[in-house]
Amino acid sequence: MSAVTLETLRLFLHVLAATVWVGGQITLAALVPALRAAGTDVPKAAANAFNRIAWPAFGVLLLTGVWNVVAEGDKGPAYERTLMVKYTLVLASGVTAFLHARAASRRAMAVFGALTGLTALATLFVGIMLAQ
Repeated sequence: MSAVTLETLRLFLHVLAATVWVGGQITLAALVPALRAAGTDVPKAAANAFNRIAWPAFGVLLLTGVWNVVAEGDKGPAYERTLMVKYTLVLASGVTAFLHARAASRRAMAVFGALTGLTALATLFVGIMLAQ
C-alpha cells in the first residue's frame, strides 16, 4: 500500500468537497419534484439542510484549490489560462448559489439554480482538464 502523504490528503479533501458541492446539487435537483409533492415547505427545508453542508464544502474547495495551485507551481501559459477559466467558473458557481438561496420568486430560483448547477459541472470539468 502506498504511503499517505500531504498530497493525498489535499486531493482527498478537494474531491470530497467537490462531491458534496456538485453531487449534492444534482441530487437535490432530482429530488425537488418529490419534495414539492410532500409539501410546499419541504423543498425549502431540504435546501436549508443542504446549505449547512454545501457552503462549508465550498469553503474547503476554495482552500484546497489554492493549496492545489501552490503545490502544482507554474505549469505554463496554457495551464494558467485554464486556471483563469476555472477561477471564473468557481466565482460564478458561488455567486449564483448565493443568489439562488436568496431568490424571492420561483423563476429566479429556477434560473439561479440552473446556473449554479451548470457552473458547478463546468468547474468540475475544467478541474479535470487541469489535472491532465
